[in-house]
Amino acid sequence: MGPDDLRRTFEAVPARTSAEGEPFAASWWGRAWVDALETLSMDEARLARGRAYADDGQVAAITVTPGRVVAYVHGSRARPYRAELRLRTFADPGWETLLDAVAARPGHLSALLAKEMPHSLARTAEEAGVRLLPAADDLDPSCTCPDHGRPCKHVAALCFQTALLLDSDPFVLLLMRGRGERELLDALARRNAEHSARERPAAPAMPSVAAGDAFAARFLPPLPAPRPL
Repeated sequence: MGPDDLRRTFEAVPARTSAEGEPFAASWWGRAWVDALETLSMDEARLARGRAYADDGQVAAITVTPGRVVAYVHGSRARPYRAELRLRTFADPGWETLLDAVAARPGHLSALLAKEMPHSLARTAEEAGVRLLPAADDLDPSCTCPDHGRPCKHVAALCFQTALLLDSDPFVLLLMRGRGERELLDALARRNAEHSARERPAAPAMPSVAAGDAFAARFLPPLPAPRPL
């Protein structure tokens, strides 16, 4: 696992037009991320302003590392603000549970490789005590702006744009939770190899001869006389 696997930077998303009432994210897990943001916030006006910032392309490049999402967001002043969102990461036992859930069904890994997040994977992990998708108490926002809203409109804009990243690649969410894509795929490959080895039937026993018997001196009877012509 190299350092590049634990740090991903995404270029700024250009401005876009979204209809009023239209979900900001297309995928169910992207919308779940937005739901967590909306549950965290107590101010609909700040959320609306943050969504407008995101729609207008005011969020610069986003950097994702374990437990943290950071970007500069252009606001009303000339100098952008540094918005940051911290997210609770999983401990090793949580990762073991999640990896077991993925390895138990080949379709889960196939879906992840296709940049999809199966409902069944998130549900199975949560039933085992690992909440893959965030809730409001998982998110900790901060910003260099003077607004003390939780979150302020700049962090809200960052959250909306992060939902678009999750739409296109659920491994971004797994990185936020603490592990990079390469490390996870390597761990799943090892699990699959171990599972295949356990499931492979044992080779049948081959007949054998003791070495002492094989090399023991033998006294054979004389050959018969040759047959007449």
